[in-house]
Amino acid sequence: MPNTYTQLYTHYVFAVQNRQSLINEKWQTELYKYMNGIIEQQGHKLYVINGMPDHVHVLVSIHPNQSPSDLMYNIKRSTSLWINGQRLVKGKFSWQEGFGGFSYGKSQIPTILKYIKNQQQHHEKKTFYEEYLEFLKAFEIEFDEKYVFKSIY
Repeated sequence: MPNTYTQLYTHYVFAVQNRQSLINEKWQTELYKYMNGIIEQQGHKLYVINGMPDHVHVLVSIHPNQSPSDLMYNIKRSTSLWINGQRLVKGKFSWQEGFGGFSYGKSQIPTILKYIKNQQQHHEKKTFYEEYLEFLKAFEIEFDEKYVFKSIY
């Protein structure tokens, strides 16, 4: 077969180091635009991005030429450098190691789009920690709860 054709929808979830609420709404939109640029530059299509001061959700149609880990590495590295270079936080900004990556079929996209767009309302009812554990359990991902997030202390 001379060409490769795919449609791979992946929902990524990643947190600020120690789940600190460092993403300020004053520059959040610029951060998301910067992330979109990274995603598009690497040949992927962004569907939606949103989050809270301590974490981000991104829905991407990922091109098969790059692994999810490489995409996340590039997003996290580039945005950390951007945030620190702009001096948007006191001290040094960094992302928590690792990420969650969850795949969806085309028919599920409207539901996950709505979910990501409504993060603020969603988190009035549940914490990021509770949300993340629900994803891991719903996707039947084996994990040890003590290793899900790096301890704040």
